[in-house]
Amino acid sequence: MILLSDQRISAIPLGDNGEALLDLREIPEFRVDDRLADAAGAYAHLREATIEKLLAAQRSLPDGLRLLVVEGYRPLWLQTKYFEDYRDELRVHYPDWDAERLHVEASKYVSPPEVAPHSTGGTVDLTLCTEEGYELDMGTPVNANPVESANACFTGSPDISAEARRNRDLLGAALRSAGMVNYPTEWWHWSFGDRYWALSTGADQTRYGPVNLG
Repeated sequence: MILLSDQRISAIPLGDNGEALLDLREIPEFRVDDRLADAAGAYAHLREATIEKLLAAQRSLPDGLRLLVVEGYRPLWLQTKYFEDYRDELRVHYPDWDAERLHVEASKYVSPPEVAPHSTGGTVDLTLCTEEGYELDMGTPVNANPVESANACFTGSPDISAEARRNRDLLGAALRSAGMVNYPTEWWHWSFGDRYWALSTGADQTRYGPVNLG
């Protein structure tokens, strides 16, 4: 399992093709959850080609199921805050961990800001729901952390129900077939064009780099 703290990730050269960030709330095919909504609506934005891939993934789902987007773009300052807050939380619970261990363990749940996939606009947190908006059982909530879930948030965790496994596999098959890449410690986290995608697919550089909304 390659974590976002791995130096092979941060070593990948940054490229950016200049695609715009588009608002998913203006695309009727999508359901966008507002649990992480911000005043600027950043959470509901993604790059154009990433949106096309999500639409392709959704079309491959069985009738009656939809993707439910929880968070797309995340400003770099917010990514930094999330990472530092979780690292500090771990420090309280595990005072014997040194700085390097804290950095690695924190990266299982929040990307280090030097990598920051959400800040590229090519990464999305999402789940499955019915046409009526009811979320399917995925074994843990979106954004469950490894400590609290005893690693059940890991995509391949054996410690979930058979129904949750079927649902995770269904989500994964749809997104992989569309060209998205999963971060294996978070079943809900999928990306295209960022550094993790580049390493996973053998690309020479990223398709997207960090970008500012606006």
